[in-house]
This record gives sequence, structure tokens and C-alpha cells, in this order.
Amino acid sequence: MTQAPATPAIEGWFRVGDADTAPALLGSRCTACGCTFFPVTAGFCRNPSCAGEEFATVELARRGRIWSYTDAQYQPPKPYIADTDPYEPFALAAVELPEGLVVMGQVARGYGVADLRVGLEVELVVERLYTDETGDRLIWRWRPLTDAVPEGAREQEVSA
Repeated sequence: MTQAPATPAIEGWFRVGDADTAPALLGSRCTACGCTFFPVTAGFCRNPSCAGEEFATVELARRGRIWSYTDAQYQPPKPYIADTDPYEPFALAAVELPEGLVVMGQVARGYGVADLRVGLEVELVVERLYTDETGDRLIWRWRPLTDAVPEGAREQEVSA
């Protein structure tokens, strides 16, 4: 039996990466004012002082710093699909990227709020969110850089 391919859970928001390329969030940069947005946008510039209507798709930085964080102790409502039964809580981080954007995402498997602090450097990784009849559905997550996590704060590693 052939394994179904893994695909992004949200098309067009990030690149999964492969042996030759790293994963990356995809954003838009206004060609008129240079402001960067996530996710990819079209139509008009969200900068109120700009009338730009043309955008270039750009890869956002893979590393940033935690701006804020919390945990999801209760299962989010649909359309969220839990990958475990029973539901397992997970951490969320709002990460400030060098482009000046703050992007929210789950924290990588095996890390919880005890591993996080404001200002901690994290990097973008891609992990399985859930599996359906089409195969694994992938999402970006934020992984604390291992040398930046305080000694003893690391939770037990959970395999994806």
C-alpha cells in the first residue's frame, strides 16, 4: 500500500520544504511601500498611507522571538481537528519576525509553556497536524532553539 503524500493543511500560507529547501512562511511585500504582510495578500495594501495594489510573494524569516505565549488546555472548536484521543493540550506562541510581523502558531511537539519565555528565539518547523483520507496534513510550528531553553525546562520528547 502506498503512503499518501503529506500536504499543507492551509494551501499557500507556507512552503513545506524538502531536502534542498527549508520550510518557510509565505507573505506579500507591497511593491509601492515595501510593507510585508502574512498571509499572502492581494487587492490593496493594508498600510493605510499606501495606495499600492501590487505585491511580490516573499519568504519570511525562519527565526524570530517569542512576543507572547499561552496554552490551549481545552480542545478548540471545529474546524479544529484533534490528532489525539483524548485531546492533549498544546502551547501557542506569537512570534515577532525580523520583518516586523507577529505570527501566531502552535509550539513544536514536545514543548510546553514551561519551556517558553518572552524573547526566546524560535525557529519555524513543519509537523503533522492530523491525518485524513488524503494523507498527513502539515502545519508550521515554532520550535525553541535547544540552546536557548533553560536547563530542566524541556518536556519529554513526543514523536510526530
